[in-house]
Amino acid sequence: MTELDTGEPTAEEPQSESGRRAHASRRNFMRKVFFASGATAVVTMGGAGAWAAMADDVTTDASAAPSGAPSGGPGGGAGGPGNQTITEDFFGLTTDGKRIDDLFTIHSTKVATAPVIAAANAFLAGLTDDQKTSTQFTIHSTEWRLWSNIDSYERQGVSLADLSDDQKALGTALLKAALSADGLETTEKIRKINQAAGEAIGNTNSFNEDAYYWTVMGTPSATEPWGFQFDGHHLVINYFVLGSQVVMSPCFWGSEPTSMEIDGETVTVCHEEVVASLAFINSLTADQQAVAIESTTKSNESMKAGAFSDNTVQEYTGLKGSKLTAAQRKKLLGIVEAFVGRAKADTAKVRMSEVAQHISDTYVTWAGGIADDSAFYVRVHSPVVWVEVDCQAPGPLAGAYGATQGSGATQKHVHSIIRTPNGNDYGRELLRQHYLTSPHHR
Repeated sequence: MTELDTGEPTAEEPQSESGRRAHASRRNFMRKVFFASGATAVVTMGGAGAWAAMADDVTTDASAAPSGAPSGGPGGGAGGPGNQTITEDFFGLTTDGKRIDDLFTIHSTKVATAPVIAAANAFLAGLTDDQKTSTQFTIHSTEWRLWSNIDSYERQGVSLADLSDDQKALGTALLKAALSADGLETTEKIRKINQAAGEAIGNTNSFNEDAYYWTVMGTPSATEPWGFQFDGHHLVINYFVLGSQVVMSPCFWGSEPTSMEIDGETVTVCHEEVVASLAFINSLTADQQAVAIESTTKSNESMKAGAFSDNTVQEYTGLKGSKLTAAQRKKLLGIVEAFVGRAKADTAKVRMSEVAQHISDTYVTWAGGIADDSAFYVRVHSPVVWVEVDCQAPGPLAGAYGATQGSGATQKHVHSIIRTPNGNDYGRELLRQHYLTSPHHR
């Protein structure tokens, strides 16, 4: 997602939270323009009862017949917040506009979700009535899909700037319950660099550590589906829970710069995915690299499935996992693990097992250089996982590290994302199955 140039210093006083919410009516209107996320999945794959159960709290006439397939093509989105909208109901990432069935099923994973349920309930209980009203949405709400990595995007929910210290601590406890130590540290470093970079360019109105928003979908429960979203500049976490099953995607992790001196300490973030990617590409033979590398040059932006690209259609390209040695497959899994490892260990173990089962049908595409300091783009794509690591051109925070905005791509500005193709981003496929199979929803 191309970032809006808001890097010029401003003399304005920091905008109040009420001022930021002045545009919320526009977002609410958007929510009324289209079907609930997942509606197409229900109609396409059967279950009128599930359709009714998943109907969003919108005024759209649900008797209209959606197409059942995405109309959009690949793309990571471009431009400012004004053209970031959802124009179609949810279908999910596919290779040809058709989903593969039976990839995701409701079953016990033995993942301990009780801690995150307790933390989410504590967080909600700590909010005021008004804060809770603006933060909590239905499980099937389109709010799931209204996230963006852009700093100036108008968000829903409650921001960290809205919260007292005690309330912030409850939010941190929720992240701690959901994420690994590495995952929590990554979120904190992204926010910390965002604040320091904003100070460096004299624009903390746009870039700071508190412009991150919480929303909770549904009611935290051990048996019913629910989830939460943490959304802000360079950092988006979508976390869906159904019983012991967790779907943590889409998740966006990025930073500009990726390393910065802050209070005498070097703070570095988004390094694991860069190192893992370079380790993989350099493990390949020359013949294998010739297949994997589609271009030796790197454009300023290459991401194809960023914000507002839930229905991206992208054929498999590059080098197939079945052509790799065991050692190379391990390094390929290492790229995915850099993302998956940001979840709790038991959640990550289940997810990596799922990814490993499809390693032979996993494809890797590369653009750019392969030296330690090269700017590059890599996409890891299988039936069950989609990862992109994109070294981008200096953006609105270029001045914080002596770069020129729009110059060549660099490892100092990284965007990366993990998704679940074939309809299970936001846990949508599990949600659909839940409504189809649970007796109390029939």
